[in-house]
Amino acid sequence: MPRADIAEVFARFQKACPEPKGELFYTNPFTLLVAVVLSAQATDAGVNKATPALFAAADTPEKMAALGVDRVTDLIRTIGLFRTKAKNVVALSRKLVAEHGSQVPRTREALQELPGVGRKTANVVLNIAFGQPTIAVDTHIFRISNRTGLAPGPTVEAVEAGLERVVPAEYRLHAHHWLILHGRYVCKARKPDCPACLIRDLCRYPAKTV
Repeated sequence: MPRADIAEVFARFQKACPEPKGELFYTNPFTLLVAVVLSAQATDAGVNKATPALFAAADTPEKMAALGVDRVTDLIRTIGLFRTKAKNVVALSRKLVAEHGSQVPRTREALQELPGVGRKTANVVLNIAFGQPTIAVDTHIFRISNRTGLAPGPTVEAVEAGLERVVPAEYRLHAHHWLILHGRYVCKARKPDCPACLIRDLCRYPAKTV
């Protein structure tokens, strides 16, 4: 997609939704980190059903570590892979207490050293909690980048690098939110709602729906 068209894509997204927000429930950088870890291979809606009780019991690394794996497991049992996620949440909480003064790190490298935290999770936390212009590529963004021609690539890493090259700087902070919401509600995997799409005239997808 030409650079001028890419700029127009994000100008339209910004006009339609000037301040996009993530849909995960959280109260501080720590609970955001936990929510994003829990959201791997799960829906935001499903995570949001479990986290209010979890965060009421533990909204700091100290409290989460004290809660322990068994109790965390009970509280997140409705989320997929809950046993592994409970272990990771408690382990990352202990690591935050021991190595980071109970504070969520502000660098991707430090975040990725925490149990259960990969590059995508780190990018989400850096973007939402700390206002860094990172782009977290999930399945929606991967699909849209390839389908529309925004930043085609064979891997998540390639798409992330492509988006970082082509998204204009003034749109970078909110880019991944706009793309995720667009993929979740309009450019859906099985049947994109092309008639309702803000960017259908710019999109390079050859099989548009009518």
